[in-house]
Amino acid sequence: MKIVKNEDGFTLIEMMIVLLIISVLVLIAIPNVTKHSKSIDEKGCVAYVQMVQGQVAAYKMEHHKTPTLSELTEGEYLPGNVKCPDGTDISIENGKVIAVKDGQS
Repeated sequence: MKIVKNEDGFTLIEMMIVLLIISVLVLIAIPNVTKHSKSIDEKGCVAYVQMVQGQVAAYKMEHHKTPTLSELTEGEYLPGNVKCPDGTDISIENGKVIAVKDGQS
C-alpha cells in the first residue's frame, strides 16, 4: 500500500532569505529610532519647562510673589522630582524657569 504525502512548506533556503530580509530591515530601523529619541527628550524638556513656567505664574497669581522650586513642590504645584524627562535639572531665576545642563544655565 502506497501513501501519497502532499507536504507543502518552505525550504531552508526560502526561510534563510526571509530572515536575511528581516535582519536588513531591523538594521536600517534601529539607528533611526535612536536618533529620534534624543530629539524627543529635548522636546520633552522644553515642554516640561513651559509647564513649570505656567505653575510659577499660577503661584504668583495666588501668593503675589515669585516661588522657589521647594515652594512649588510643597504647595503641590509640582511633583517632588522636578527634572526634565531626560534628567536635566530645572531652576527658577528671577521668575523664569530654565533647564540647567551640566551645572550651567
